[in-house]
Amino acid sequence: MVENPEFAEGTTMAELAAAGSITVGTKFDQPLFGLAGPDGTPEGFDVEIAKIIAAELGIAPENINWKETVSQNREPFIQDGQVDIVVATYTINDERKEVIDFAGPYYVAGQSFLVPTGNPKGITSDPSTLGDATVCTVTGSTSEDNIREYTDNIITVDKYSDCIEPIRSGQADALTTDNVILAGLADQNDGEFEVVDGTFTEEPYGIGLAKGDDEFRTFINDTLEAAEADGRWETAWTSTVGDNLALPEPPAVDRY
Repeated sequence: MVENPEFAEGTTMAELAAAGSITVGTKFDQPLFGLAGPDGTPEGFDVEIAKIIAAELGIAPENINWKETVSQNREPFIQDGQVDIVVATYTINDERKEVIDFAGPYYVAGQSFLVPTGNPKGITSDPSTLGDATVCTVTGSTSEDNIREYTDNIITVDKYSDCIEPIRSGQADALTTDNVILAGLADQNDGEFEVVDGTFTEEPYGIGLAKGDDEFRTFINDTLEAAEADGRWETAWTSTVGDNLALPEPPAVDRY
């Protein structure tokens, strides 16, 4: 942690450093990225990224105020000041950038496949090579739309976890959705499943902050690049997601 960092007067960084605390929105139900632990404190890769940013502000982990955000309230929480930043498997897109800004990306998720350990069908992240494999996914999801471009051998269910039993019984050969959800399911079924390396869609995860706060966005982008260069980013990954997803190449920050 940086001791007594100095920032230009009037900046968000100076205000947060002076306060000695920061409020971070994250998910509490996303295994490996942001999942509330036994004492209610979230754990995961998103959480570790937030800790890195806080440390550069001179703020210790115990002085981070964690606030649960779900997909529907992330922009409103930033806009009305309930949180200083959001780190919550938060895809950067143009619609959201109309009301908030993003630093990053710090990770690019994407759709992939969960298969039995050992991958008996030899399924890869290229869906054009699925052959006669049967794939399970959720009814009406974007994942279903994406995979239907490649195969009609599809089973649909209500929840991604409902695909586990069809794979166990041999009714399905794989489950497809975003790789971070797949990694969480693999983690919850220790040793039984694995996530295929690679993805066939792109979901760049960014850090949400108030629109127009360019100095704060630049500070966070600088922090991400420094963390990628000195190994803190890799340590955050290997200590959280590393047992379930291969170490990726950190994405280039988009200083739009």
